[in-house]
Amino acid sequence: MAHVEISPAADADIAGLPLVIRGRVWDIVDRLERWPVVSGAKPLRGKLAGHYRIRTGDYRVQFRVAGGMVIIEKVGHRDGFYED
Repeated sequence: MAHVEISPAADADIAGLPLVIRGRVWDIVDRLERWPVVSGAKPLRGKLAGHYRIRTGDYRVQFRVAGGMVIIEKVGHRDGFYED
């Protein structure tokens, strides 16, 4: 079992989501508590190496793992999600 922490930026992202999507994101948070036995998590590459993402429909949850902790960093729509 892992402890899941949500960054302030990701918390703000979640608050701005439609209610249905928000519920699906909270389901992902529950799933991430069982890290590393989580299906659908994909490692990111390039400048985001060391980070992972899980998708739910057109939305993405980006996170990283530090020790026994999963830190959710960003949540949003797939359009432009990986651009900064």
